[in-house]
Amino acid sequence: MSHGIRKWLRIERNTANLERALAFHRDALGFRVDDRNAAPPAWTLLPGLCDTAPHCAQLSLGAQTLVLTEFPNASPYPEDGASNDLCFQHCAIVVDDMNVTYARVLQHGAAPITRDGPQTLPPSTGAVTAFKFRDPDGHPLELIAFPGGSGDPTWQSARAEGPALGIDHSAISVADVERSILFYELLGMHGAARGVNHGAEQQRLDNLTNVEVDVLAMHGATRTPHLELLGYRRPRGRANASAVLTAVAADRLIWQADNIDVLLGALTDGDFTDSVIASGFIGGATVALLRDPDGHLLVLRDFP
Repeated sequence: MSHGIRKWLRIERNTANLERALAFHRDALGFRVDDRNAAPPAWTLLPGLCDTAPHCAQLSLGAQTLVLTEFPNASPYPEDGASNDLCFQHCAIVVDDMNVTYARVLQHGAAPITRDGPQTLPPSTGAVTAFKFRDPDGHPLELIAFPGGSGDPTWQSARAEGPALGIDHSAISVADVERSILFYELLGMHGAARGVNHGAEQQRLDNLTNVEVDVLAMHGATRTPHLELLGYRRPRGRANASAVLTAVAADRLIWQADNIDVLLGALTDGDFTDSVIASGFIGGATVALLRDPDGHLLVLRDFP
């Protein structure tokens, strides 16, 4: 019997102001607004999780989907949050022309994380060009441009209708890379490329000093989009203090998975019992809301 995560369905991000968030993603990054009044996510219907349904909008960029959720009185993103803090989770946007898209996001109010503009990393760490920034809610995002012959071949042949091609991955900061690998492997994911990033370019990219960070891509049955683990050996980041599902920082990755009950049992057997927040049968699908070892949220669904 097959079980495990198959593919990324979408990313959900909370916002304090849905109209402002819609405008930024549309105007700065070229997201299409597919539904300004989308139905609340299925996980919000699980008992005891949400007193008030959020106001939602569904957007898309290339083949990927983003759902923005506005909860009443959502606590704001931590003002002093850094790239190595365990609440950090960015969304990596693939671009064709870095300089043009970089200028565009700044024009529309992006707040830079990266110092001195886009950074091209050394060939030993992929030779990608990247720039990290924050949206009006404080969520971190990354623009990423792959050199020819690298990254998912999908991006090499893609043609942008706007400033960006699509979402390549979401990266999360983790305290213990090996423990995070075990957690996601129990859900049926597997590690792909792994490396250690350091040096002046990485320090400017993260706006940190003396950086040394493990970078590991985790895939389901499909390569893109995928999850990326960031394990900062130095400087060490702060713990993820927020357990509130409606907080602006509470991103959720939504995954299609087979035999979710088997996966929940595997987490229990693997000493991750506390990771299961809630599960149930909603709208004809099994839905489970989970929290990984560092507080990052994910949702498993057995149908799209």
